[in-house]
Amino acid sequence: MPTRRSATKPLGVPRLATPTEAPETRQIDEIDTALAPPWMTILHNCDCHTFEQVVQQLMKAIACTEEKGWELAWQVHNTGKAVVKVGPETECVRVGNILASIGLVVTVTQS
Repeated sequence: MPTRRSATKPLGVPRLATPTEAPETRQIDEIDTALAPPWMTILHNCDCHTFEQVVQQLMKAIACTEEKGWELAWQVHNTGKAVVKVGPETECVRVGNILASIGLVVTVTQS
């Protein structure tokens, strides 16, 4: 036969003598997200292109001014290489492909 329980004593629900306070909340303003490390496109020196060719290709690849193209071309000439793009992998590969399309020597690598 089933056991009878008293109606004055609820089952499984504890009684609290005083009301509880809501837990403290706070607004999260920043979201921590893991970003992939940036990539870079490096243009290497070669003696098989004119400065004009390099500058024109840089202007196409990275949409820089002619002045910036000359600055990068001289850096490549004087130091052997220059970082011409830093960004997402797909963008750096795109830039590298444009530069390489005329035979320029490029490296795309994670920085």
